[in-house]
Amino acid sequence: MTNEPFFRRVGETYQPTPSSRGPWSPTSLHGRVVAGLLAHAIEQRYGEPEFMPARFTIDMYRLPDLSAAEISVTPIREGRRIKVIDAEYSVGGVSMARATCVFLRKSENPEGNVWKPPTWDAPMPADIPPPAPDERRPMGGMWATRAIEGAFGSLGPRKLWMSELRDLVEGEPLSPFGRVALAADFASPFANAGDKGLGWINSDITLYLHRLPATEWIGFEVKNHGATDGVAIGECWLYDEEGPIGTSSVIALAQRRRAGE
Repeated sequence: MTNEPFFRRVGETYQPTPSSRGPWSPTSLHGRVVAGLLAHAIEQRYGEPEFMPARFTIDMYRLPDLSAAEISVTPIREGRRIKVIDAEYSVGGVSMARATCVFLRKSENPEGNVWKPPTWDAPMPADIPPPAPDERRPMGGMWATRAIEGAFGSLGPRKLWMSELRDLVEGEPLSPFGRVALAADFASPFANAGDKGLGWINSDITLYLHRLPATEWIGFEVKNHGATDGVAIGECWLYDEEGPIGTSSVIALAQRRRAGE
């Protein structure tokens, strides 16, 4: 990836670049870059090959602007089979978001078979033509997509492939965990957008993984949306080119875009 990264290191802080802007305000960050950076920091300090980052949850309670961010990482539990690590995204000493990652030690599956739903029947990304320029979304510069079924905001089943176009932190490799954590926020607009566009802003992401993605393309399949009294949930099943990897779930609040956006 050679485009402008989402963050650059400046001393002990992370400086967002203009590419990290989100859809709700030209002065605020996209939630997914905050999630990706917290996952990156946790993995850098506490990731180990024999441990699987099986759950990653981020609570986003403020919209950070493009000011430099401080990231703190705190171990909560470092057991033989389970590790729980917290991280916090702060700007000027004010907490903007926090995350928890649960690492589980890898072993062998027990004997026997367990029922599971069939995997999706989807063409590979290389077999799907890229979208025409007039079909690309305003945020399309953040990622590459290949549509499989349905479209953003359509009333029906929706499936697509997504691949990152940018590095998360300049000069630092994007790991498989960082890649899927950075992408997981897309479950909110993909599951919650309707025929009038996107009217929901998510305040969390919970990513469940039974394995890390083995390829650069991550598949999203909308599986649930529900909304009552201005509160919504959304869920997508996640895939790579070898099959299922986990799920991404979100909660969201009704949100109006600012005039002129």
